[in-house]
Formats: sequence, C-alpha cells, structure tokens
Amino acid sequence: MNFIRKLLHTLVYSNLFIAACAVLMTRQTELLWLPGSLPDQTFLAFVFFATLCTYSFHYYFTPPSSQHTKRNEWSLQNRPLLLLLFLSGLAGTIYFSIPLLPHWRYIIPAAIATFLYTAPQLPHPFFRRLRKYAYGKTIFLALIWTYATSILPLLLNHDRWESGFTIYATGRYFLIYCICILFDYRDRETDRQNGVKSLITYLSDTGIHRLFVFSLLACLAMTILLTETGQNERDIILLLLPAILLLFLYQPAKKKPTDILFLVILDGLMALSALLLLLARI
Repeated sequence: MNFIRKLLHTLVYSNLFIAACAVLMTRQTELLWLPGSLPDQTFLAFVFFATLCTYSFHYYFTPPSSQHTKRNEWSLQNRPLLLLLFLSGLAGTIYFSIPLLPHWRYIIPAAIATFLYTAPQLPHPFFRRLRKYAYGKTIFLALIWTYATSILPLLLNHDRWESGFTIYATGRYFLIYCICILFDYRDRETDRQNGVKSLITYLSDTGIHRLFVFSLLACLAMTILLTETGQNERDIILLLLPAILLLFLYQPAKKKPTDILFLVILDGLMALSALLLLLARI
C-alpha cells in the first residue's frame, strides 16, 4: 500500500496525471467532431508537454500553504525533479510546436494566457502586484482549459467554425468552471492571506453556491443541446455523467478537501467522459 500511495502521489504531484487528463480531453474533441480520423499525435504530444511545463512552472513558484501539507512536503523534497519536469515540458512543447507554426495565431494566445495565470506567483514585485487584479482567476483558468482542449483542436482542423462547436465548448467550459470553483473555494483563505483577490474570495458561501448551481445547470443544458447537432444519445449521456457525479461531490469537496478528492477525482472528472468515449469505441 505504501508503494501504491507513493506512486499515486508522484503521478499527481509531478503533474503527469493532469497532463494525461489534458490529452484525454483533447482526444475527446477529436472523437466527437473529427469522426473516423486518426489521433493527431503531434498536437496531443504538444498538449501533454505544454500542460506538464505549465503546471511544473506554476507549482515550482507556488509558496507553501498550510492547507496543502502533503503537496508542500513532496514539492520541497523534489524541487530538482519539478525543475527537470518543467525543462522537459518546455523542450517537448518547443519541439512539438514546430509543426504547428503555420497555426501560430491560434497557439500564441493560449501561451500568453497560460503565463499570465502563473505570473502572480513569480517572486518579483511587478508580478505580485497582479494578485490584487485577479478577480477573474477562476473564469480565466476555465477559459484556458476550454480553449486548449475543446476549441484549439477544432480551429486547427476546420476551415469554418460551426454552431455545434460553440455549444460543445460552452458546455465544457461550465463543467471545468464548476471544478475550478471548488478548487478556489478550498484555497480562498490562503488566497486572502496572500492578497489574491478573485470572485470566490469576494462572494459569500450563498453566492458561491448559486454560482456553482448556475454553472452546473448551464453545463447540463449545453450538453443536452448537443442532440440538435447530430451527436448520438450514447455520447451525450457519457458527456453528462461527469456533471452528474460532480453534483454528488459538491458537499464532500467543501467539507473534506483532500488531495485525492481534488487532484485525482475532481481533476479526473474533466477527462472521465473522454475515457468512456474511447472505451465505447473499442
């Protein structure tokens, strides 16, 4: 059990798990909207290494928190590994971005937005001042994830944007946003102590609850609306499943915010439908 626990902690805290989730989420977009096509190995590799690079960079500069003692301990003991993962992720991102250079106008905005999310963590007064302007932190992060995994694959493979893409991306955004709300709720006391202002630190518990319910209902509505775009019922049910499970995880996430619940289960929910869609096509 100790070996399994250590292996799980390594996969999660090294950001390899979240990078794998990003790949699955991107593959889901291909499965739904590029039927019959082979996986775009270059782009999937780009997404993996870019996520690994971004998250390793983010957590390398994230200050210790009393809320995340296990992650703090792992990060302190493995700072050289985090740096190595960041450099490996950066090298992989650069290498796999070369074939994507013809689409640079779609790639650059994602890179800039990702850097701006981590910028307030950097140990420089200029970047730290950004913390007090980060009101849309949760919205911003959900938009980055949606763009990278649900919008960018479509921009790279379609000459014309379709209304169905908008419905799909909107539904995915609200699912990711619901999960981001729970992460920010967990971290709001730490954010307040560090001077990080966001919508979640500003709202009351009632306001956060209403925001979560509205976002979850929007996710469900947009996903059901995919029936009008030609998506089959089985796939839509699989897309709905993570949102339904999230409803049952809402209270446990607020009361017992463990690393397993947040970094494995909640992060895994973003990729669950992708895994189910892959299994359904075997």
